[in-house]
Amino acid sequence: MSIQAGVTIGRGAESNTYFPGGHILGRFDILHRIQQLDPVRDHIQIQHLSTGYEFSWDTIRALEVALYRTYCVPSISVLLDKTREFRKRAQRRYDDTAIITAELCEWGYESERGRKALERMNWIHSHHTISNEDYLYVLSTFIYEPIRWNECFGWRKMCEQEKLGSYYFWSEIGRRMRIRDIPSTFEEFERYNIEYEWTNFRYAASNHRVGAATRDLFVSWFPRPFAPVVRSGIYAMLDGPMLEAFGFPRPFRFMPGIVRLALKIRAKVVYILPPRTEPHFFTDDPNRTYPKGYEISRLGPPGLLKGKVA
Repeated sequence: MSIQAGVTIGRGAESNTYFPGGHILGRFDILHRIQQLDPVRDHIQIQHLSTGYEFSWDTIRALEVALYRTYCVPSISVLLDKTREFRKRAQRRYDDTAIITAELCEWGYESERGRKALERMNWIHSHHTISNEDYLYVLSTFIYEPIRWNECFGWRKMCEQEKLGSYYFWSEIGRRMRIRDIPSTFEEFERYNIEYEWTNFRYAASNHRVGAATRDLFVSWFPRPFAPVVRSGIYAMLDGPMLEAFGFPRPFRFMPGIVRLALKIRAKVVYILPPRTEPHFFTDDPNRTYPKGYEISRLGPPGLLKGKVA
């Protein structure tokens, strides 16, 4: 679907007109459109444009890092380890999380699909005891890790409207998850994120098991002969506190420089490409768990699905 005067962005009956007029001609036209939006009022549109058009691939990678960071917290990893989902069905756990996130970013939390995705996530979480502090931290990673990723590896940095739009978008989702005491400003929530990690990142056997299962999942996506290099490349993407919290070894000495150089080269290539003319989210590609498609109402651990289905 091309973006032009009066053409809608999105799919089906829930699509929205985000570009009221004029053809997109230049690399920065989507950015300019985002800069015309109000982060408080228009954060759903901003999130759609930023994650679906400007930073489609980067958002997926950044949220992988975000989730990996949450596994460095023993109170979080113990719960995840106890379910045994990462050891038995790591791919399904990854795909379910990515699908729900993509549904929210593409359609927004007020649409029918967005409401179903949010209800499904709340239903899955309702079967576990999770502290409000842990909920707050996980929510914060969805805001700040994509910003930090793009600071280092994006084809451009996020503009102020995108940063604030992400804050308001995920904060509103947090309220609909019944998370309490969400910081009232972007800066305050970022301080919470940093201080929480400083206080709670530490080694635990559950961190290692969940982190290793996720690492092995990523390695499995590549041909077996490349496994040692891919594994070291994953370590190269983790900072010192994360490596210590997981009990992972340091990467090959040359690996961090190579990985960062490759990502920066990719950013320069993307910079000279024309803008996307239609959105691309994780759900637009076939995934390993649901190659023939999925139903939001069937997402979640099989053990829960044997009981009541939301």
